[in-house]
Amino acid sequence: MSSTNTAAKRTIATSNQAAKGLSTQDLILIAVLLAAGAVLKLTVGSLLASFGMKPNFIIAMYCLAIMLTRPKIGQAAIIGLIAGLICQIPMLNATPGLNIVSELLGALVCGLLIKIPMNIGGKLDVNPLVNTFLSTCVSGGAFALMAIYINVISQGTDPAPALVAYGAIVLGTATFNAVLNQILVPPLRKVLKK
Repeated sequence: MSSTNTAAKRTIATSNQAAKGLSTQDLILIAVLLAAGAVLKLTVGSLLASFGMKPNFIIAMYCLAIMLTRPKIGQAAIIGLIAGLICQIPMLNATPGLNIVSELLGALVCGLLIKIPMNIGGKLDVNPLVNTFLSTCVSGGAFALMAIYINVISQGTDPAPALVAYGAIVLGTATFNAVLNQILVPPLRKVLKK
């Protein structure tokens, strides 16, 4: 009888926590992942850029934070807004202001997609892969379109070469981020459950 009561209390506590939103542990995890994304973009991202790759670890890390903490949509938007503000650090951004909008949109997509179950065979959860890929495409695509408008179309230049270049960068970044998060999410979920 007492084990039934304990299980019921645990269920009620879990549902109360879900109603309240993010816990202190969740907020710390989000802060650590966003900081890690900035550091990785400055270090590993710069190294990989010299080889022609343009990973965006900030997008990968805020998607990872959203997938691990499962915030409400409004909270996901705030995570994206904070990520966009972090991108305003001069060494992280070539075009100020654009990341605020693009990361907000990417985080909203991630927050919406995390609610959709995507299991293959009942065992393999591909939500991290699909979710991160689509969120990165939305974020990168929004950034690219705004940058092309500001830097190319407003100058009267043909946007086609810029669209092709940005398209390749966005798809490459989305693929890299998706694979990275598909690898990271399962072990991190296990660690966080403990």
